Amino acid sequence: MFKLVLLSLLQSCFLCGGQILLKMGLAASGPFHWSWDFFRAQLTNWWYLACGLAFGVATVLWLYLLKHYPFSLVYPLTCLSYVLGMLAAIFFLKESVSLAQWIGVFLIISGCVLIVR
Repeated sequence: MFKLVLLSLLQSCFLCGGQILLKMGLAASGPFHWSWDFFRAQLTNWWYLACGLAFGVATVLWLYLLKHYPFSLVYPLTCLSYVLGMLAAIFFLKESVSLAQWIGVFLIISGCVLIVR
């Protein structure tokens, strides 16, 4: 069971990392406009490349988890990415988190603990 939790946490890290990299890529993309120059600039935005790599690794880990563990255990553990997303929002995006959101994080983690028991 420890291996399942560790791999799910790793997969969630890559999934969350991909979302953060996507957010940073969008911030670096500048204002949207319908022009070749805008779309060409998006193709050379390295944040998108890093995002794609993170999502690729997350997908490979997801395929491994689906193949080797019951779906009823693996799928609920993907919600760990929500918890990691909150932490990433605080540390990387300098966002504030309300008490209600922290209660939600506690409930998510409690649910994960109940699932893997």
